[in-house]
Amino acid sequence: MRYPLPSLAAAALTLFFPMVAAAERITDRDDFIRLVNQRRLTTMGVTLAVSPDGRIGGRAFGSDVQGEWTWDKGWFCRSLAWGSRTWPNNCQLVTKDGDKLKFTSDQGAGESATLRIR
Repeated sequence: MRYPLPSLAAAALTLFFPMVAAAERITDRDDFIRLVNQRRLTTMGVTLAVSPDGRIGGRAFGSDVQGEWTWDKGWFCRSLAWGSRTWPNNCQLVTKDGDKLKFTSDQGAGESATLRIR
């Protein structure tokens, strides 16, 4: 039996390079809370807790982080203070990929930060 070369190549690539699942967009407040409630969000030098009551707290590079958040029409909107710096309210796109959440500022058009759910 002859197999067309493209089919064999595709099968071989699938074996050696499995497809990576696409990140899932989080659009619902309750889904977000289920992911973060009673957990820490971490990345190198940063540990944060996001509470269901709208508070953000933790530490980043040796200084306290405090903030507030709300959910607005599918966006995670937060303001933060870290040391002497503050960031005004910014609504962010949230995606989940495995045990990681990615927050992308300016409704998905800005910079992003990826934190591991622990």
